Parts: sequence; structure tokens; C-alpha cells
Amino acid sequence: MSKKYLVPFVIAFVVAFSTVTRAEIPWVDDGNTRYLALGDSIAAGYGAIPVTQGYPYLLYQGGVFDTISNTYFANAAVPGATSKHVLEGQVPQAIEAFPPSVITLTVGGNDILKILDGVASPEVVIAEFQYNLVAILSALRTSLPDAEIYVSNYYSIPSIPGSDQIIAIFNSIIAGVSAGFGVPVADVNSRFNGQRGLLLIERNNAGLNVHPTNAGYRVIAKAFEDIIITD
Repeated sequence: MSKKYLVPFVIAFVVAFSTVTRAEIPWVDDGNTRYLALGDSIAAGYGAIPVTQGYPYLLYQGGVFDTISNTYFANAAVPGATSKHVLEGQVPQAIEAFPPSVITLTVGGNDILKILDGVASPEVVIAEFQYNLVAILSALRTSLPDAEIYVSNYYSIPSIPGSDQIIAIFNSIIAGVSAGFGVPVADVNSRFNGQRGLLLIERNNAGLNVHPTNAGYRVIAKAFEDIIITD
């Protein structure tokens, strides 16, 4: 094929392919609920066996937002993600790739661990977390004004000395920032207080695994469900 015919052919192919691609995206205007989970390992279901016993999957499977047949569900949460990772990586995906009608968010656990592990100054981490959470909710509210957003706070870990005070500070930030954007908070902390069997760290040979057990994930899902139903 000569060059004079090649360019028009390429342009025509790109236009045709773009049209077909747009037509194949099923979640754009079909009226289905689009549920997206954002956050860290807790939102990812880390530690649950199988991982589909993590709380976002339980909310989806339980039809909390809509019937399963009428819901598109995606989990963008990543184990190890800090609030900065969520802001810079997951939020753009939510806005540009899979604009959801419902969002759940659990973020801050790995910021907390940076303090507990002694790898960063508490004052610096706390200030960065507050800044990032404001930026996360601001971006979601601005770009997805019709989306329902729900955030969770964090449970205490009595087995780790000093964790209660740090987690209380983070939970206070989560409550204050979320209130400023009109975002309901699932009070996971109060659901875990005084309860046994909800954390892997309580089990023999689990080491310092601070993630929830399957029972713990069910408690988190119930905390979300209660604010979603009453919202």
C-alpha cells in the first residue's frame, strides 16, 4: 500500500475502532449501580480466606447497594497502599476509568504503621494523612458529585502498645474530614472494642498480622451496611 493511501486508511481504522470500543463499554449509561472499593489491604480483603470474604465483597454479595444482577463491582484497593497511594493512583482510576455511583474507602492503616514501626515522625505522617484525605474526598466530590461515598475508621489493636493513641488521632481526622464533605463514617472502631476473634494477631502463629479474620470482615461489612441503610 502506498503512503498516500496509508494515512487515510489508518485514520479511518482508528475512528472505526474508537466507535466500536465506546459501544462495548457496558457501564456508561445502562442505569446499573457501579460500586468501587478504594483503599488499603483491609479494603482489599487481605487475610480473609478466601479473599472474597473481605468486606467490599460481602457488601456486593449481600446486595447492600443494589441487586447483584444490577451491580458492576470493582475493587481497586491494594495491600500496602498509603493515603498518598490512594490519592495519586486509585482516585484517578475512579474518576477516569470506572466512574462509580457508590464508593467505599478504608485508608490510613499503612500511614499508621509508619508511625508504629518508627520509620517516620508522627507529626509529619499525621499532617500528610490529613492533607491526603482532604484531597481524596475533594477530588471524588468534585469529579463525581452524584456518587455516594462511605468511609470507615480503624479498629484498635490492643496487642500493640501505643497503637490506641495513634489510631484515636487518625479516627478523629477521618471523622472531621469526612463530616466536612458530608461523607458518612462506618464506626468499625466501636464494633471491635472489647471483642475477641476479630483480628488475626490474636491467633497462635499469626505473628503481628493485624488484619481482620473472616469474622472481623463481617463486622466491618455490618458497620458499613448500617450507615448505608440509614443514609
